[in-house]
Amino acid sequence: MVSQNNPTGAWLTQEAHDRLAAELAELIAGRPAMAAEINARREEGDLKENGGYHAAKEEQGKMESRIRYLEDLLRTAEVGEAPSSREVAAGSVVTVAFDEDLDDTETFLLGSREMSGTTDLTVYSPESALGTAILGHAEGDTVTYEAPSGAQLKVKIVKLASFEG
Repeated sequence: MVSQNNPTGAWLTQEAHDRLAAELAELIAGRPAMAAEINARREEGDLKENGGYHAAKEEQGKMESRIRYLEDLLRTAEVGEAPSSREVAAGSVVTVAFDEDLDDTETFLLGSREMSGTTDLTVYSPESALGTAILGHAEGDTVTYEAPSGAQLKVKIVKLASFEG
């Protein structure tokens, strides 16, 4: 069961956790090859005009950034079954009606963006504007929040369920 006190809001199924752990292991295993690539490019000559060297260094930076992100996510994420609750929480599948118009609805999973690889549902982060606004609210509640564009949006929570994977 997922605790509602996780400050990161990151919740992952076991499948998503395992997929990300495998990606992390693969990235870490690739570090020596990346270092060898950089050394080979360095041997090509003048570093100021060596595009291959700069491209390899940029790729290394992206790889190290992803490694740090995955390490932090996997260290802090709560893994397991989605919470069963009457209130919106990370791991909830939520259907909202925009401006209380039942013909304009969207169903999504509230959880880590990394969950998008394990579901066909759109995934919203609990830290997103919409995610923050609906956290802790119940089916039938209407919530107003500020979109990143600055517009005030109103949604009604039409349906709430636990993610089944």
